Formats: sequence, C-alpha cells, structure tokens
Amino acid sequence: MAAGGFGVAQQAELRRIEGNACFKKARLGAAIDCYTEAIALCPDVPVYWINRALCHFRRKDWATVEEDSRRALALDNTLVKGHYLLGCSLLEKEEFSLAIKEFEKAMNLLKSTKSEDKMTEDIWQVLAKAKYLDWEKHSIERVWRIQSLKEACESALQEHHFLSGTLVDGSSNEYSEQIKLLSDVFSKATLADTPADVPNYLCCQITFEIFRDPVITPSGVTYERAVLLEHLDKVGNFDPVTREPLKEHQLVPNLAIKEAVQAYLKEHCWAYKLNC
Repeated sequence: MAAGGFGVAQQAELRRIEGNACFKKARLGAAIDCYTEAIALCPDVPVYWINRALCHFRRKDWATVEEDSRRALALDNTLVKGHYLLGCSLLEKEEFSLAIKEFEKAMNLLKSTKSEDKMTEDIWQVLAKAKYLDWEKHSIERVWRIQSLKEACESALQEHHFLSGTLVDGSSNEYSEQIKLLSDVFSKATLADTPADVPNYLCCQITFEIFRDPVITPSGVTYERAVLLEHLDKVGNFDPVTREPLKEHQLVPNLAIKEAVQAYLKEHCWAYKLNC
C-alpha cells in the first residue's frame, strides 16, 4: 500500500515537472493536461491546482482560475499565489470588494514572512486597481444620490418660499442666499469624491508618484525605496537630489510619511489610480 502510494505520488510529480516545462515554453494546453493528470493522481496537493490556475490565468479563463485557486486555498489557505489568482478572477467579475480582500491577504502573507517576493509589485498593482475601481463604482452612486437629494431640497425650498409669499418674480434675497448655502453644503459633501493634486510631501521626488515604501536619506530627502535602490545600482552611490554620497545601508524607513500616505489613501481612494 505504502509503496503503491509512493508510486502514485512520484507519477504526479513527474506530471508536474513535465507541466512546468510545457508552461515555460508557453504550451499552455499541454501544461494544463499534465497538471490535470497530476491532480487526478494526487488531488490533495495544492501546488497542482495553483499551477493549473496559472495556465488558465495566462489564457484569461477567469471562471476556471477562480475554481482552481479556491480548490488550492481549501487545501492551504497560506498560498500567496492562491489569494492573488482568486483576487484577479474576482476583479474581472467586478467584485471589487472581494478582490481587495484577497489581494490584502496575499500582501499580509508576504509581510508575515518578511520576504520581498517578486510578486509584491504585481499584487500592489492589482490591489491599487481594485481599490480605485471600487471607489469609482461607489463614487458614481454617491454623487448621483447627492445630486438627487440636492435637486429635491432646491425644489422643496422653492415651494416653501412660493407658498409663504416670499418668492416674488421667481426670486428673493433670502431665497438666493439659501440656495447658495445649499449649494455650498452639497459641494462639500462631494469633495472627497473629487480628484485633486496629491500633496507633494506624499510623492517621491523621482517618480512624482504617491509613496508606497518611503525611505529617508541622511540628507533628509524621502524617496520610494525601490526607485532609489535602482538609482544606486544603475546610476551611482549618491543622493539624486543633493548629490551627496549615499549607500543602501544608510536608508531609513520613513514611517511617518508611510502612515500619512495610508491615511490619505483611506480618505481619497481616487489617488490609487496614480499608482496603477
């Protein structure tokens, strides 16, 4: 029994290895067949489901991506790729809030391992996109409701002045002042849903994009970590702005700016579009 079980597991692994080779050559159909055989042999191995989901991801077969990633996560809920792939399939279905939850789970899993996985950038991009689209969807609904309420209030105010006899020839000073006040109130109500310029101190001086992982140099200038590291690697060991000598070990996380960015994005989700 044990020997037979080992033989089945071996066969499944061989199918996985063969599938990986096909995947690298972009032979997605052949790779899917290999992973399907591996799953048939050992359905309790989550990586087989993930690998097949990746093939369907390349093909943009979102329904199957969702199905396979859910099967993988049912076996192991700590799979970063599983949450990422499930999030992508939900994003395509325009289930933005659910997609955001999956992407955030993936990011938190990466943070818990304290690893700078190459997937971090991919996850951030789709997370930012999902948050922006979720804001856009609800923003349109909120603006429409506010506009409808504004029009109803204006009609009620006009009717009140007409019935009380204070509205002569369609206008009065009191009525005009109240209409203006009403307009100011509703303008403030839509302010959070109105895109504007992001404050300069929240943006990197190299990319002019809103910070994600800000670091401060000894000269007091804050940059996006990945962008500054690329500068140090490809351009030279000096501060891009002050031109003072600079090494990677001198960089310090700017936690105050990072918290300020998180607070700003929470109140102004439209700003996610700047980074996606």
